[in-house]
Amino acid sequence: MAWTEWMRTVEVEPSLYAADFSRLGEQIETLMRAGVRIFHFDVGDGHFVEPITIGPIVLQSISDRIHRMDGVIDCHLMTETPEKHFKAIAAAGGDTVTVHIEACDDLYSTVQAARAEGLQVGMAFKPQTDAAHAARAAVVAGFDLVLCMSIEPGYSGQPFMPEAVARIREARSILPDEIPIQVDGGIGTDTIADAYVAGARLFVAGSSIFGMEDLPRAYRRLLQALQ
Repeated sequence: MAWTEWMRTVEVEPSLYAADFSRLGEQIETLMRAGVRIFHFDVGDGHFVEPITIGPIVLQSISDRIHRMDGVIDCHLMTETPEKHFKAIAAAGGDTVTVHIEACDDLYSTVQAARAEGLQVGMAFKPQTDAAHAARAAVVAGFDLVLCMSIEPGYSGQPFMPEAVARIREARSILPDEIPIQVDGGIGTDTIADAYVAGARLFVAGSSIFGMEDLPRAYRRLLQALQ
């Protein structure tokens, strides 16, 4: 399947990096019953970003549960040489990988390597990377989505960078309609609408969901803020 088939009008993607790992399966099922369709799965290698986060072993432990409930796992690879991980991600049950433009020497070859493993593939760009350059590169290489980072990648809980709104808007003005924009970092009830108006349709939310006692209510509040 493709992003255009997975996506509804908008999607709020809970970021599993911020979950309570002692209750990971329970929290996933709670959110899926509340209407979540897509989960964001962050992989950090300790090189491209400072922290070492979760990887294929954790992904394998949850993928069947998510797929049984018709969910999707969107894997964000904050890693050097991300193509080295595609086979393991696909085998563990990932549905899509997003790589960083800053970590790839050959974007077209990276896209082809992901497709060879049956994965959809997105391209992320950091706050200091030129948005217009990233958007054009994504079109030329054939990516399925573009992720605009609204924080420095690596750590959950950082505040939203207001300048991300202009970068989302610039990328949206270049990208064709069929390539959606995802935004990741500092998404909460006070920032999600600005990102939407700028052109984002996929919203990664970590602490604004998992940092709350009532996860379904936190998820619904983000959707309501878009109205």
